Amino acid sequence: MSNVLFGEERKMMILKYIQQHSRASVQELSRVLNVSESTVRRDLKELEDEKMLHRTHGGAVSLQGVNFEPTFMEKGVKYQREKVAIAKKAAELIDDGDTILLDSGTTTFHLLSELHRFSELTIVTNCPLFVEYIQDRPTIELIVVGGIYRRGTAALVGPITEQLIRSVKVDKAFIGMNGIDLHDGLTTPNIMEASTKRQMIKSAKQVILLTDHSKVGKVSFAKVAEISDIDICVIDNGVPLEFVKGLEEQGVEVHVVDP
Repeated sequence: MSNVLFGEERKMMILKYIQQHSRASVQELSRVLNVSESTVRRDLKELEDEKMLHRTHGGAVSLQGVNFEPTFMEKGVKYQREKVAIAKKAAELIDDGDTILLDSGTTTFHLLSELHRFSELTIVTNCPLFVEYIQDRPTIELIVVGGIYRRGTAALVGPITEQLIRSVKVDKAFIGMNGIDLHDGLTTPNIMEASTKRQMIKSAKQVILLTDHSKVGKVSFAKVAEISDIDICVIDNGVPLEFVKGLEEQGVEVHVVDP
């Protein structure tokens, strides 16, 4: 009975630690609890089976962190200076006459205000909110794909959306993400939205990830793609240097901006 109790206590300590720190590696938990890594891995599997956390490559993350999805408005008020700087740099990667795909998101929203400088652009997007900010720019042709509207993220997703995106081939896709991890890749909380983002990546000649540093090291529920599936990452200077090096080692061109 005492061994069983000890095991349950140990799992509770693991769960509490991960909830406090959002994530933890097997080595870290082994050191904190003074138990073997194999014991930690077994406990993590049991906790995942009980739907208490989500295992990742080499560790685990809090289930709250995996499933939590802030709304479009909630994301819009955070890291605004960083997002504006990222959008300005992203605009420098666009050429006149480009066809571009804009993922629904607050950083891509800021990119809209940088597009006035172009005399000709074709934009494909899954965010109907963008229409209001493009309609007075006659040099921009806007294509809004249909689909299931997710109110929280202001994104059109699903099979219809993917079918329409699959029917085009754009020069550049500007994509947002909830989590970027060197081992677990690009993730987002919703499976359907992940599938739509995956199709965006497939439909672009060049994939450009726009993200602020708060997404670094985060892992959400649904896998979108590997790090190597993106060509360029534009991120603010709050990102750790080791992460930048890790991206570059996987073939990603990184632009670090100063807000």
